[in-house]
Amino acid sequence: MTREEDIRKAVEVLRKGGVILYPTDTVWGIGCDATNSEAVKRVYDIKQRDDSKALICLVDSDARLQRYIRKVPDVAWQLLDCCDKPTTVILDGAVNLAENLIAEDGSVGIRITQEPFSKELCFRFQKALVSTSANISGEPAAQNYPDIDPKIIEAVDYVCWSRRQEHKPHKPSSIIKLTEDGQVTIIRK
Repeated sequence: MTREEDIRKAVEVLRKGGVILYPTDTVWGIGCDATNSEAVKRVYDIKQRDDSKALICLVDSDARLQRYIRKVPDVAWQLLDCCDKPTTVILDGAVNLAENLIAEDGSVGIRITQEPFSKELCFRFQKALVSTSANISGEPAAQNYPDIDPKIIEAVDYVCWSRRQEHKPHKPSSIIKLTEDGQVTIIRK
């Protein structure tokens, strides 16, 4: 299967409200349409995760990020410009996303991916994509496809073929919270 076919099939499933497993710029992820609350609920169920613990979103560009944050602070752009590894920013003022994806304080974690497969997937889907590590809550993140629990593979609607053969170390993203009033908190280095 070509990468193009793989992405086309994944997008088809996402548009129907399905849940996919896919390689990201960090670890393997469970993904769905970040604007579809039913799909987001399924991701929480698959991970066996309390829905009070927020999930993050993946987007392909600065422009797409701005569709989901009321006002992106200048410090966020500066931070994203200087990061040399995948970095998720938690920003206030989340909009146009599923309610069960937005934290109680109105914030959401979002990352602009530069990795070719996930970037193309986000571009073709034309929406934010939920991106949470492909593991049962509390278990180690799946760095590579063989690390994914079979229960998760069985629970999703589509498993991407791209990068399944890969065997190399991957780490979750850094996470930095930026508030509208300028406070910066490093959640995960």
